[in-house]
Amino acid sequence: MNDDFVANLRLLCSYYPSIAEVCRRLEINRAQFNRYLKGRYRPRHAAMQRLCAFFGVEEHELYLPHDDFCTLVQAGRLPTASSSVAGGGWPDDLLYRGREGMARYLGRYFEYYHSMSRPGYLIRTLVCLEERERGIVYQRTERMQTPGNPRPCHNRYQGVAVRLADRIFLVDHETLNGHELTQTILFPSFQSQVTRLTGLKLGVADNSERMPCCVRVLYERFDEQVGLREALSQCGLLSLDDPSLDAELLAAVHNDVAPGEQHFRARH
Repeated sequence: MNDDFVANLRLLCSYYPSIAEVCRRLEINRAQFNRYLKGRYRPRHAAMQRLCAFFGVEEHELYLPHDDFCTLVQAGRLPTASSSVAGGGWPDDLLYRGREGMARYLGRYFEYYHSMSRPGYLIRTLVCLEERERGIVYQRTERMQTPGNPRPCHNRYQGVAVRLADRIFLVDHETLNGHELTQTILFPSFQSQVTRLTGLKLGVADNSERMPCCVRVLYERFDEQVGLREALSQCGLLSLDDPSLDAELLAAVHNDVAPGEQHFRARH
């Protein structure tokens, strides 16, 4: 058995609560699946097709060198992951109209907002916006370090972005556990170069409380020369006094309500 295949399969399984949960969803015998994880047997064609369909990968990708596969999964560069987002259930005319003026926003961003599950911390995530045949799609990757576990875990969100009447709308869903949708609305940039975008984000806290929350959010574009692995290593929870956070950024994501305001409003 190819050692990279085993390591890659274990990585995909690590995004789920347990191996038992993976086997339950795949409707596969646990003892047989353990043989795959230990490298004793290779899945036959039918079982391999079920694995690929379940995890959203191609068979040849499971045999990539493990370091390359980690980067593909965590940064959302797998072809099936990116292409499957564009358009499922979305009207073609909306996707077509919504892509107008979006070319200047394509690229990679760090996303900042106050963590919904860890109050008192900011979270920095990686967002990649790309153009596909039917519209603008993106992947958002969260990297979280949990107490007592030195290995970070990741949440991966895939979605569609459209620009309508001078607002940018982003809607995504969490693909690894399938338990969350989020919506973000951003102000466009009127500068010659897009550097930062601000707006509001609506989602739920990623903990047992699952409290619906709305927060101010900031997107910060970063240099395309920065590698995806390096960018991911910078993601995670940040204390409010982290030296990488400047005053303008902190002010943009501060969740205060001004006197007399009747709604929680974005700040341009």
